[in-house]
Amino acid sequence: MNSQDLIDFLRNELHVEEPLDPGTPLFSTGLLDSVAMLNVIAFVEERAKINVSAGDVTLENFDTPERIATYVDAHG
Repeated sequence: MNSQDLIDFLRNELHVEEPLDPGTPLFSTGLLDSVAMLNVIAFVEERAKINVSAGDVTLENFDTPERIATYVDAHG
């Protein structure tokens, strides 16, 4: 999974219309909320076939599409 896969998911499934790129902050800016976070985690788990532990759900790992892709690469 790469950052573009996540951007496509955000646009198509969560209907995010704001400009997005791999470095766009998603949660620290309030662009996405906690409900969206659950959807993002479910997408990541299904798409990458990994289990995301609650302790890994941090801004360091999940605040941008690029950070999420890096997390997936490290745990896939």
